[in-house]
Amino acid sequence: MQQEFFSSLEKILYEQNIEEKFNQFSHFYDNFKSKKIVFNHDQIGIFKENINSNLKFIHPTRIRRPKFVNSAHSLAKMIHSIAHIEFSAINLALDASYRFKNLPKQFYIDWLEVAEEEIKHFKLLNSVLKELGFKYGDFSVHDNLEAALKATQNSLNFRMGVVHRGLEAKGLDANPFVVAKLESSNHPTKTLLKEILAIILHDEIKHVKKGDYWWKFSNDNQYNFLDICKLFNQFSLAGRKLNVNARLQAGFSNEECENIANFYT
Repeated sequence: MQQEFFSSLEKILYEQNIEEKFNQFSHFYDNFKSKKIVFNHDQIGIFKENINSNLKFIHPTRIRRPKFVNSAHSLAKMIHSIAHIEFSAINLALDASYRFKNLPKQFYIDWLEVAEEEIKHFKLLNSVLKELGFKYGDFSVHDNLEAALKATQNSLNFRMGVVHRGLEAKGLDANPFVVAKLESSNHPTKTLLKEILAIILHDEIKHVKKGDYWWKFSNDNQYNFLDICKLFNQFSLAGRKLNVNARLQAGFSNEECENIANFYT
């Protein structure tokens, strides 16, 4: 019996048990790649809050990031923060695949691939957390990405611009700073973590590039990216210092990078 794409994704998207969620996705994705999935674009979507009850949420400004990461606790806190971003990104990729219908098949291929890679990132980070004696959910997190999901729920163009060309590109900006912080650590896991961060950076450039493509594809109103930054000024869509090289690989122009840097200065 063939699986239907949207009804299957709905179960995966809202599954609260993380291990079960990943198992369901793996089975679904194997079937998708084997062309055993059928699309019913008339399927009525059910959209609801998707906040894991095991997580402790606080306002983003109350998140305290350790300046030094020499102890297992401070290192785990930093890893947990990145792992939460990766887990949120899983749901964002699944939500995009589930929410937006009647698009070219490549759209669904792209965002399921993103979901698979975000799951890989989360598992890598979570394994290090466990080695340090912690688990996902041990530290407080913010719901900034969930807020971005809600703010862009009715527009493919805004979703691609704000989340995947905006907040994911902000992750590209943050990566070198996290690596630099690790360089100052004397903890033995820092080499492994730097390898994981290199994998994440490589994959996230591809993710932002997909966001760039589908933002431009859906940009009927011909917004430029600064328009998106202004329209959604409740979110900061760039880091304090841009990772220009990574952004250029992901579809930004030099002129855009200069304009973005000036906008957030």
